[in-house]
Amino acid sequence: MLTSLISTLGLLAAGVNAHGAVTSYIIDGKTYPGYQGFSPANSKNVIQRQWPNYNPITSCSASQLRCNGGTSATESAPVQPGSKVSAVWQQWTHSQGPVIVWMYKCPGAFSSCDGSGSGWFKIDEGGFKASNGVFLDSENPSGWEIAKLVGGNKQWTSTIPSGLAPGNYLIRHELIALHQANAPQFYPECAQLVVGGSGSAQPDSSYKAAIPGYCKDGDSNIRVPINNRNIPQTYVVPGPPVWRGASKKARDFSA
Repeated sequence: MLTSLISTLGLLAAGVNAHGAVTSYIIDGKTYPGYQGFSPANSKNVIQRQWPNYNPITSCSASQLRCNGGTSATESAPVQPGSKVSAVWQQWTHSQGPVIVWMYKCPGAFSSCDGSGSGWFKIDEGGFKASNGVFLDSENPSGWEIAKLVGGNKQWTSTIPSGLAPGNYLIRHELIALHQANAPQFYPECAQLVVGGSGSAQPDSSYKAAIPGYCKDGDSNIRVPINNRNIPQTYVVPGPPVWRGASKKARDFSA
């Protein structure tokens, strides 16, 4: 009885304080379960780094920003350059803010890979498109691409960059919820991927950043007065530009 009550209170707290997390991954058609924060016994052997709770992170300088406090996972998933990786959210509520997908090449084993330093690079992002809807904190219509996740059991699909050098990588899916004026909420989770193939490409320093470190709390694309109709209806996604992978050589194209 007590256990049931504690579980119920935990779920209620999650509903008040946050909106959701990545709960599974689909990689090249195969589903990989994610970590279940309120039933960890059911998700010991997963590719996702084990995060402590659903609570939002509210500062660009918080140490938890890197992987939502997650530090380890027992499994990893094999991928190739060009593989499709989908993150699935069991629940998401709000339609304002960016979606960002990052990767980080571990220097060695996952067990010693903490994501420190300026090694994170973006492979995908979604921001705001004025032609699709409104900038303000209205759920419908929304010009924010994050709105595609609203309603639960939705996924965001990205492609592993072409020519990416093989090795152990972290992949980090991040939602920055901007629905409360000047009060951003960060929701990041990380998973472990083993990139195969014979590529040799790596992004240069202009595409890389540290997490935390890629944003500041006072940045105009972090502290957003989402209800102010007088601000420009434009948005620049935080962080460096997206790295798409090795460019094709001239001989790779046919007439």
